[in-house]
Amino acid sequence: MVGGYFPVCIQCRTTSNPCRCKVVGPTVGFLAFAAAAVVEWPVGAVVYLFRHMKGRRIMAHPATVVYPSVTNAIPI
Repeated sequence: MVGGYFPVCIQCRTTSNPCRCKVVGPTVGFLAFAAAAVVEWPVGAVVYLFRHMKGRRIMAHPATVVYPSVTNAIPI
């Protein structure tokens, strides 16, 4: 048996569905955030050496754009 860890995120008190809880959207959003961060954080670190503000924006992109976009796109 192969053991593993699958993250499950739960967001309560939301108004996007009658149950007022979201599971799928935040979980998929976290996975998209992690995938984007693996690519964008090293790139942002290299860019930061030459252009500080541009590097910071690149490294913040997964948290400020990717995660909210994916989470809000899935209402459940």
